[in-house]
Amino acid sequence: MAPWLPTKEKYGVAVWNFPSANEHHLPLEVGETVHILQASEGWYRGYSLRNRAARGIFPASLIHLKGAVVERRGAEESVVPAEMPMVQEITTTLREWAAIWKQLYVTGQMERYCKVKQMMYELMEQRSQLLSGTLPKDELLQLKKEVTSKIDYGNKILALDLVVRDEDENILDPDRTSIISLFQAHRRAAQTVTQRIQEETSSQQSQPGCSTRLAASPSHSLYLCVRNFVCNIGEEAQLFMALYDPGEQRMISESYVIHWASTGVPRDIELLNNLRAVFTDLGSKDLKRERLFLVCQIIRVGRMDLRETLSRKLSTGLRRPFGISVMDITDITKGKCESDEDKQHFIPVHLAAAENDFLHNMIRKAVEGKDINHKGQGFWVSLKMLWGDLNQVRKDHPHLVDRSTVVARKLGFPEVIMPGDVRNDIYLTLVQGEFDKGNKKTQKNVEVTVCVCDEAGSVVQNVIYQGAGDKPTSEYRSVVYYQQRHQRWMETVKIAVPIEDVHKTHLRFTFRHRSSSDTKDKSEKIFSMAFVKLMRPDGTTLRDGEHDLILYKGDSRKLEDAGSYLGLPSTRSPSEPRILSGSSFRMGGSVSGLAVSARDSFQISTLVCSTKLTQNVNLLGLLKWRAKPNVLEGNLQKLMNVDGGEVIKFLQDTLDALFSIMMENADTDVYDTLIFDALVFIVGLVADRKFQHFNAVLEAYIRQHFSATLAYKKLIGVLTQYVEQASRGEPCEPLLRTFKALEYIFKFIVRSRHLFAQLYEGKETAEFQRSLQRLFQTLNQLMKSTLEGPTLLSQGAALKYLPSILEDVFGIFDASMLGVLLRDFIGNLQPQRLLRQKLQSLTDIVNSKVFQSYECRDLLLRMAVPVLQDLIERGEEEDACVELLSTILEVLYMAQKRAEEDRHRERSNSELVKVKRHVQLILERLLHTVNRRVIVLERDNSLRSHYVACMAAILSQMDADHYHSYIQAFPSRPELMDFLMETFILFKDLIGKTVYPSDWMVMNMVQNREFLRAINQFATTLTEKFLSSSSFELQLWNNYFHLAVAFLTQDSLQLENFSQAKRTAILAKYGDMRAKIGAAIRDMWYNLGHHKIEFIPGMVGPILEMTLVPELELRKSTIPIFFDMMLCEYQLTASFSRFEDEILRKLDSEVEGGRGDEQYKQLFESILLSCCRAHPELSRPGESFVALVTGLLERLLDYRAVMNDENKTYSMSCTVNLLNFYKEIDRQAMYIRYLYKLKDLHISYENYTEGAYTLLLHARLLKWSDEANTAPMQGLHSPSLHTQRQLKEALYNQIVNYFDQGKMWEEAIHICKELAEQYESEIFDYEMLSEILQREAKFYEKILKVLRPSPDYFAVGYYGQGFPTFLRNKVFIYRGKEYERREDFEMRLLSPFPNAEKLQTTSPPGPDITQSPGQYIQCFTVQPVEEPRIRLRDRSIPEQITNFYKANHVQKFSYSRPFKKGPKDPDNEFANMWIERTTFVTAYPLPGILRWFAVTSTTTTVISPLENAIETMMKTNEKILSEINRHQNDPSLPINPLSMLLNGIVDPAVMGGFAKYETPSGH
Repeated sequence: MAPWLPTKEKYGVAVWNFPSANEHHLPLEVGETVHILQASEGWYRGYSLRNRAARGIFPASLIHLKGAVVERRGAEESVVPAEMPMVQEITTTLREWAAIWKQLYVTGQMERYCKVKQMMYELMEQRSQLLSGTLPKDELLQLKKEVTSKIDYGNKILALDLVVRDEDENILDPDRTSIISLFQAHRRAAQTVTQRIQEETSSQQSQPGCSTRLAASPSHSLYLCVRNFVCNIGEEAQLFMALYDPGEQRMISESYVIHWASTGVPRDIELLNNLRAVFTDLGSKDLKRERLFLVCQIIRVGRMDLRETLSRKLSTGLRRPFGISVMDITDITKGKCESDEDKQHFIPVHLAAAENDFLHNMIRKAVEGKDINHKGQGFWVSLKMLWGDLNQVRKDHPHLVDRSTVVARKLGFPEVIMPGDVRNDIYLTLVQGEFDKGNKKTQKNVEVTVCVCDEAGSVVQNVIYQGAGDKPTSEYRSVVYYQQRHQRWMETVKIAVPIEDVHKTHLRFTFRHRSSSDTKDKSEKIFSMAFVKLMRPDGTTLRDGEHDLILYKGDSRKLEDAGSYLGLPSTRSPSEPRILSGSSFRMGGSVSGLAVSARDSFQISTLVCSTKLTQNVNLLGLLKWRAKPNVLEGNLQKLMNVDGGEVIKFLQDTLDALFSIMMENADTDVYDTLIFDALVFIVGLVADRKFQHFNAVLEAYIRQHFSATLAYKKLIGVLTQYVEQASRGEPCEPLLRTFKALEYIFKFIVRSRHLFAQLYEGKETAEFQRSLQRLFQTLNQLMKSTLEGPTLLSQGAALKYLPSILEDVFGIFDASMLGVLLRDFIGNLQPQRLLRQKLQSLTDIVNSKVFQSYECRDLLLRMAVPVLQDLIERGEEEDACVELLSTILEVLYMAQKRAEEDRHRERSNSELVKVKRHVQLILERLLHTVNRRVIVLERDNSLRSHYVACMAAILSQMDADHYHSYIQAFPSRPELMDFLMETFILFKDLIGKTVYPSDWMVMNMVQNREFLRAINQFATTLTEKFLSSSSFELQLWNNYFHLAVAFLTQDSLQLENFSQAKRTAILAKYGDMRAKIGAAIRDMWYNLGHHKIEFIPGMVGPILEMTLVPELELRKSTIPIFFDMMLCEYQLTASFSRFEDEILRKLDSEVEGGRGDEQYKQLFESILLSCCRAHPELSRPGESFVALVTGLLERLLDYRAVMNDENKTYSMSCTVNLLNFYKEIDRQAMYIRYLYKLKDLHISYENYTEGAYTLLLHARLLKWSDEANTAPMQGLHSPSLHTQRQLKEALYNQIVNYFDQGKMWEEAIHICKELAEQYESEIFDYEMLSEILQREAKFYEKILKVLRPSPDYFAVGYYGQGFPTFLRNKVFIYRGKEYERREDFEMRLLSPFPNAEKLQTTSPPGPDITQSPGQYIQCFTVQPVEEPRIRLRDRSIPEQITNFYKANHVQKFSYSRPFKKGPKDPDNEFANMWIERTTFVTAYPLPGILRWFAVTSTTTTVISPLENAIETMMKTNEKILSEINRHQNDPSLPINPLSMLLNGIVDPAVMGGFAKYETPSGH
C-alpha cells in the first residue's frame, strides 16, 4: 500500500453517494463538501465540513475538486472556497433552503413548495451565469442585484435571517462595519424585502411594480409594431400614425409614416415584417392625460374619384382622404392593463363617406365612439410601454428597439431636458383655409404646396419631413378635398433648416385648383400665395401658435418671385382691418403687381422645438448685450421673467454673457446686484426637477469654461450685503432664493479665487480670508436675531443651505477658525428656536469634510453634545436627535478606524488619542442619558431600536480605559450604584424582549457581543467596589446574576436550535458566547466568599436555568456551583434543606418548560456525587440528595415525554409516579399540584370516578377544623375558602358530584354520611343536613332503579426494552369503559405504539422477548375476584346491591386456562380437564385514582377436574338462587328464564349432564 501523503487539492464536493462499508470509510452524500488532508492510490483521507470530528477515507473518483484558500490558525487549517463571495452565498443559501423545501413537501404546503422550487432553479441558473465569468460589468452588477433580491425575499418568506449588504451587494462584515451602519443596513434591507413582498402579493391583482417604475424614470416610450393592414384601396396609400389627445383635440407626437403599395403590402418590401416605431419623450404628464389615443390617417395617392375608370384622361398623384382608425391606449400607457409585444390588437378603419369629411373631424367623432361598419378592414398592431428614455430603452429591449426602429418624437420638449439633446425642429401645421369660387360654377379643389425658400426665392432642398420614418422632400402637397369652400386640413410637417440659415429663410405657400381631368389640370396655374419668415425683425424666432396669413394674388410668375413679395406684410395682426381687396402695393416707385385677396383666408400654426433658436427678445438682448449696452439693465431685470426652458437651452451662453458683463464693468458696481440675482435665478432653475440633469452641465461649466477671475469679490460683496440687510431686520426678498443657490454661488466664488491666485501667484489671500470671515460673522449676527417673520425664514434657510458650502470652504479656511465660526453659527441661535432645523443642520455639518478635522470636531462637539443631552432628556425632536447622534458616532467610528491604520503605518498614537477623547466626551455626557431614555420609551416606539443601536455603538467604541475613567468619574457610590442597577435592569429587559425583529440575526449578535463586554467590565467594578463586607450590595449582585443568566439563556444564543449552516456561521464569527458568560458567572459566584449564603435559595433557580443549557462544557463547569451552595448552607445550619426545597421546586417547572435531558441527569449525578464523596460530613446526606434529584428528574423527564401525547393514558401514569414521589419525600404543595393535574386529565376523559378518588386524596389531608389552609390552593377553589373545614366541605361536594356522574353511588353515600355527621353533631346546620340527606336518599333509589353494567377488566403486559421505563416488562390490570369490547380496548391500547407487536399467547414470555430491543404487548380479559363480605353472606339480597361488590373494590384478578392431563377418556371429556389459574394482585384496589394499576404479585395454582366440577356446581347454584330472589322481589317478572335454567340442569340435552360428575374422577 502506498503511503498517505499531504495533497495540494484541499477542497472538493461529492458528486456521488458513498455509503460506508467499513469503519475507516467516511460516508458521503451528493453535494457534501470535504476537506482533503491526504491522498493515496485513488483514495483521499479527510473530513466532511458538516461534521469536522469524523475523519475517514473515500474514493477520489467521487470527488469534484474545487479551488480553495487555506487559512491556518495555529496547527488547525481551514478551507475557504476560492469563488466569488456571491457564488458561495448562493451555495449556502441553496443548502439551507433545500432542507426547508423538503419539509414543505412533507407537510404538504404545495404552493409554497413550488414557489421555493422555482426560486431555487432560478438561483442555480444565475449561479452558473456568475461562474461562467462572461458577463460585462454592468450586467454582472444587475445580476447580483437580482440574486440578492431573490435570496432576501426567499429568506423572508421561509422565516430565515435577514442578510445585510453594502451598495455592491456584498455581505457586510460586522467586524469591519460600525454598528450604526449595520443598523441602517438592516433597516434598508427589511424595507426592501417588505416592499417586495407587498409587490408580490399585489402583483396578483395588477401589473407588478408599474407605479414604482413610472415614478422612477422621467421619460417613457411607447413601442408600436404594425403587424398587418387589411384594406381594399386599390391605389397607393400613405398611413400616418400618431398619438392624439382628445381633450386638446390635437396630435401630441410626430406621425409615423408608412407607404402602402396598391398591392396590399408595404411599398418598401423589406419592411414587410418590420414596421416598428417607438414614440419617445412621453413624460409623467402625458401618462396622466385623461385619455390618449393612437390614431391613423389613411390618405390615398391617385385619381380624384375612385369610381371613375382609369384612362389616361384622368389626372393622378392627388392626395385624397380615405379614412381613419382610432384606438384608446390610455390603459396601456397608464400601466393598468398588461402591455405585451406579442399581443395583437385590431383597430377598425372608418371610411370617409362624404366630400366634407375632413379627416381631423372624423377623428374627433370616432374618438367619441360612434359605431361604424368596418367590414373587417383595419390594422393589427402590438403595443408595449417601455420605461426610460431612448438610450435606456435601446439597452433594455434591444430585440424591440434597434437602429432600424423608427423614432417618433413628441411635439415639444420632454419634461426633463437632457444636456446633450440638440434639436432644431420647426413643426408646421396647415390649419384651415377659405377660398372664394371666383368665376367658377363650383367650389375649387384647393391643393396647398409648401416649400422653404431663401432670400432669393430659390427652394431649399430636402428640409421638409412628412413624418418620422420618411425621407425629406423639397415640397409638401396637402390633401385635396373636393369642391369645399371651407377647408380644414390639420396636417403637420417638420421643417429642419440648418441653424445658420434660419435667419434668411421663409416658408412659401402656393395654392392651385386641381382638376380631375389630366389636360385641364395641367393648365391650372397658381391662383394665390402666402409666405411667412422664420425670423422676426428683432432677431427672435417665429413665435409658437396660429398665424393668420395674408393671401396675395396676381401673375403666377410674380407670385413665385421673392423679390416681389418679401417686402410686403405676411400676417394679419388680429386688430388691423382686412386690407382691401385689389389694393396694390407700390415698391420702389413701381407697382409690384400683387394684390391682396380679401375674400380668401388661410391659417397655419407653428411650434419651434429648438435648443438653438430663441423666441424671447429679452434673452436675445442679453446674449447680444454689446450691441445695445443702453438697455442692458432692463434686460438683466427681465431675465427673471424668461421661461426656464429658454434660459436652460442657452445655459452656457447666458452665464458667459453675465460674467463678461461683470468683468467688463469691474470698476463699477452698477450691475453687481442684478448679475448676482440673475445667477441665483439660473441656479434655481437648475435645481428644478425638469432640468435636474443640468446640474452636471453647470458643474462642468464651473470647472472648464468659467474664467472670471474677479467675480469672487463682487459675489461675496453682494452676498454679505444681503445677509447684513436681513440681520438688521430689514426685508431682503432675494435672500431666500440666494440661500437655495448658495452651494453653486460658492463654487463660483472658490473657482474664481482659485483662478485669481493662479494668475497672480496667491495675491490678496488675506483680504479674501477676511471677506469670507466677514460673511460668516454677518451670518452669525443674523442667527442671533429673535425677530419673527422673514428673519425666521432666513435663519431656517441659512441652517439648511450653509452646510452645502463647507466642502468648498474647508480647503481655504484655517480649520480651527472655521470651527469657531460654525460653533457660533449654530450657538448664536436662541435655544428653543428652529430646533429641528438646527439639529438637521448639525447633522449635515457632521457629515461634511469639516468634521473630520480634529480642531473643528472638538469645537463643534463641545457645543452639540450638551444640546443633544438636554433634548434627549426632555424627549424633544427625538428623531432628529437620534439621527444626529448616530451620525456623530458613525464619523467617530470612521475616524477611529483611520487613526488605527495610521498607528500601524506611522507608529504614531496622537490621532487615536484625540478620537478617544471625543468618544470619552460622548460617553460621559450621553451614555447614561440614552440608557434612561430607552427605559422611559414605550416598547412599541419606533425610535427605541435606533436609540439601542446608538447605545451599542457607544459601548463598542469604549475600551478598558474608557470604562475605567467612566466608573471613576461618578461623584459618589450611590450614584455609581444607581447607574449599574439601571444598566443591569435595562440590559436584562433588552435581552428578554429584543428591540430588533428576530430575523435581524447579525444585529442581535453584535449587540450581544457588546453587552457581553459591558457586563464583564461592570462585573470587575462589582468585585472591586461592592464586595467587601462594608460595601456589599446584595441587590446589585442579585441583578448582576439575573442579567448574566438571562443573557446566557436567551433564544438567539441557543445554537442547538439552529440549522447547521447558521450554527457554523455564528460559531465562526462570534464563538459560543454562552461559555464565556458561564465562566464569568462561575468566577463571580466563587468571588462572593462568605456572602454566598445570602443568595440561597434566591439564586438556585437562575443557576439551575444556566446549568440546563445543553452545552456540555458549560454544564461541566457550572454544576459544581450547586455543591458549593450545599456546602455553604450546611456549614451554617448543618443541613441544606432550603437549597433542596428550592432545587426540587425549580426543577419541576424548568423540566416541564422543556429544559433538561438524559445527559443532564447523568452529569448531575456523577459531578455532585464525586463532590459529595470528597467531603466526609456531606457524603451521606449528599448521596441521598443526589438520589432524590435523579429520581425526580427521571420521573419528570418521563412525564414531559408523554405530556403532549394524544393518548393521555401514559401522562396519567407519569403524573401518578410524580405525585407518589412527592408524597414519599413529603413535599405536600407539589403533591397537591400534581393531584389536580391528574384530576383535570381524568375529567377531560370523563373518568369521573377516578377524578373523585383523586380529589379524595387531597380532602383526606385536611382536618374538620377551623385552622387556616396551609398548602396553596389551585383549581376550582376561590380564595373565600379560608379554613380547612370550608375547603374540605367544598371538596366533598365536588367529589359527591363526580361519584354520581361515575355511577358509584355507594361511594357517594359514604361521603354524604360523613358530611351529615358534621352538619348534625358538629356545626348543627340542619338546613344543609336535610339537603344532604335528600341527596343520599336519591342515591339509594338510583342503586335499585338505574341499570349499571359491570365493567370488564383486562390484563396488559408491556415486554421488551423499547418501552419507557415506567412500562418496561410490567403487567397492568385495566378497568374497561362501559360496554367496551376487548377489540376496541386493544385498538385504544396499541395506538400510541404503532411499532409494537401483539403477542398471541397468554402465558408470560421468556427472556428472548423481555430483553429484546422491540416492543411487545400482551392483552387478555381477567375476572375480578370478589373479597368475601361477611355482611352479605347467606342472605337473600337484591342483586343490584350485591353486583356492585363483585366488580368494585377489587384487588385480585384471575385468569383460567384449561389444559388436558393424563389418559384420555373417550366417554367423559371432563375426566382429564385440568385448569391452570393465575391470580394477579394489583398495587391498589380498582377503581382508584387511575383506571389501571401495576400488578405487584402473581400466583399460579392448578385445579384438578374434581375441584373444577365442584366450582361449576357452586356457580350454578348461585345463579338459580339469584333468579329465585328476583322473582320473590318482583312477582310480575316472567318466569321463563328460571324454568329454562332448571330444565338445562335437570334434563340436559348435551354433554351428558350432571351424570358425568357422578362418575368417580378424583382418584
